[in-house]
Amino acid sequence: MMDRLVGKVALVTGGAAGIGLATVKRFLAEGATVVFTDINDQAGKEQEQKMGTDKAVFMKQDVSKEADWIRVIDETVKRFGTIDILFNNAGIFKLINLPAITEEEWDRTMSINVKGAFLGMKHVIPLMAKNGGGSVINASSAAGLVGSAQTVLYGASKGAVRLMTKHAAIEYAPQQVRVNSVHPGLIATEMTDYAANAYQQSKADLGKIHPLGRLGKPEEIAATVAFLASDDASFITGVEIPVDGGLTAE
Repeated sequence: MMDRLVGKVALVTGGAAGIGLATVKRFLAEGATVVFTDINDQAGKEQEQKMGTDKAVFMKQDVSKEADWIRVIDETVKRFGTIDILFNNAGIFKLINLPAITEEEWDRTMSINVKGAFLGMKHVIPLMAKNGGGSVINASSAAGLVGSAQTVLYGASKGAVRLMTKHAAIEYAPQQVRVNSVHPGLIATEMTDYAANAYQQSKADLGKIHPLGRLGKPEEIAATVAFLASDDASFITGVEIPVDGGLTAE
């Protein structure tokens, strides 16, 4: 594993499981200090204990609450001095037909998936700009690029994340803050367990929707995020990178 993130401080939301956890581990392997957050306090504390290093610190956070963002950022800066990398990964997913979407479900999804990413950028990007630059990676989805049945709600949220990314990238390019989005296909996480049950398919069969013929691995998304976080991506900003086994190529 390369040491591309030595000396960097990263903040990862939704870091107690799935893609977020895989990214925390990848960041650590590449030399970063990582603060990771999650609404699931127990899972986060368990993962922090398993990692057994003072370079990985868990903090409970509801990304839809501005006060939580302010607290987490203040504690991170107090402890580690700065934030060089932000991975806005926390999100929720539900398959639902358009007429069945309630106002409450719409508001909750937008509050976590869109408002959460917005609040992270709002409070972290100015800090990065003040310190000479940084890298923000926003977790969107293949559903933020192409349409499919039962994903109006989720796709709307992830499409918003994609375009917020581009606008923020242009706004803060002069300050050397890079902002990019990653767009996973179906990845072997709890979200895909849910999708397989909803579609009454096996996960292996569900993976066949990708031209590569399988589900993605959380570690494959984490590798892309680590690249975008590193100086290897120093001339990349405002782009969306599908990590989807070819799904959006069709």
